[in-house]
Amino acid sequence: MKKALITGITGQDGSYLAKLLLEKGYAVAGLIRRTSNSEYSLARLDWQNITSDITFFEGDITDISSIQRAIINFEPNEVYNLAAQSFVHTSWDQPILTGQTDGVGAVNVLESIRLVNKDIRFYQASTSEMYGLIQQERQTENTPFYPRSPYAAAKLYAHWMTVNYRESFDMYACSGILFNHESPLRGVEFVTRKVTSGVAKIKLGLAENLSLGNIDAKRDWGHAKDYVKGMWLMLQQDQAEDYVLATGLTTTVRDMCEIAFNHVGLNPQDHVEIDEKLFRPAEVDVLLGNATKAKQKLGWQPSISLEEMIKEMVDEDISRLSLNLSL
Repeated sequence: MKKALITGITGQDGSYLAKLLLEKGYAVAGLIRRTSNSEYSLARLDWQNITSDITFFEGDITDISSIQRAIINFEPNEVYNLAAQSFVHTSWDQPILTGQTDGVGAVNVLESIRLVNKDIRFYQASTSEMYGLIQQERQTENTPFYPRSPYAAAKLYAHWMTVNYRESFDMYACSGILFNHESPLRGVEFVTRKVTSGVAKIKLGLAENLSLGNIDAKRDWGHAKDYVKGMWLMLQQDQAEDYVLATGLTTTVRDMCEIAFNHVGLNPQDHVEIDEKLFRPAEVDVLLGNATKAKQKLGWQPSISLEEMIKEMVDEDISRLSLNLSL
C-alpha cells in the first residue's frame, strides 16, 4: 500500500487530494496545526466523509522538527506540500508570515525529506500568480516569472528551491504551476466563493448587495477536482518535472458574476457594488495558461467547465445557508 503525507490537508486542494488518494488505495496522513476550533478545521474533510480514514499528525511547516517526526513515523512514499498562507490580498499585510510559510515552509519539507529519506517523491504547490505581470500572452513552464505580490514572491522562492533540490540532491521533486482552481470547498475570502456565497445570500433574502474589487481582472479558472488529479499524475512519472495545469480559457470576474447571478434568475447590475478598498496594491490583470505539456506527458485534461463549476458552487452555498451550515 502506498502512503501519502499531505500538508494543508484541511484546505480545498488537500481535502480533494486526500479523497482521490484514498480512492486509489493509499494510506493518507495529514499534517495539521492545532487551533482553538479544531473541529471546524476538519470541515472540508467531514464534507467528503473521509475524516475517519486519515491519520493526523500535529505540526506546522514552519517547524521542521514536526515535519520530520511525521515523515519518520508515517514513512510516506509521497509528500504533497499544499500548506500555505494562500490569500493573496493578506500577503501585503502579512508579508513576513507569508514568506515564512509559503517560502521557507516548503524548504523545511524538502530538507526533511532529504535528511530522512531521499526516495520520497515530493510535490510543491506552485501558482500562476508567479507570472504576475505576464511576459507572454499564454504562460507555459518556460515563461519568465514576474511576481506582483508577497504571496507570489514567496511561492517563487519555494518553486526554485524545489528545482534546486531536484538538481542538487537527485531528489524526485516537482512543482505544479496551477492556475486558478475553485470548488464548493473554496474559502469565502476568495473571489469565486465570495461571489457564489454572496449570490446565495441575496437569493435567500439574507443580503441585498455584493461588494467586489476589480471585476475586469481575467483569470483561467478550473475545478479543484481536476487539478488534484494532475498533482497525483506528476508524482507517477519516471522523471520529476514541473507542469502547468490550466484550462486555456480566461474569463473576467464580471463574466463569472453573470454566470452566478443568472443561475438564480438575478441581474448582477442590481446587486454588485465596487469597493476600491478591495483592489490589490499591484494588480495581476490577466492570467492564461498553456497546459500542452501536461496534456501530452501526463494525459491530463480538465473535465469540468467554469459554468458547471460556478453553478455547483452557488447551489451548494444555497444549500448550506438554508441548513445554517458553515464551511
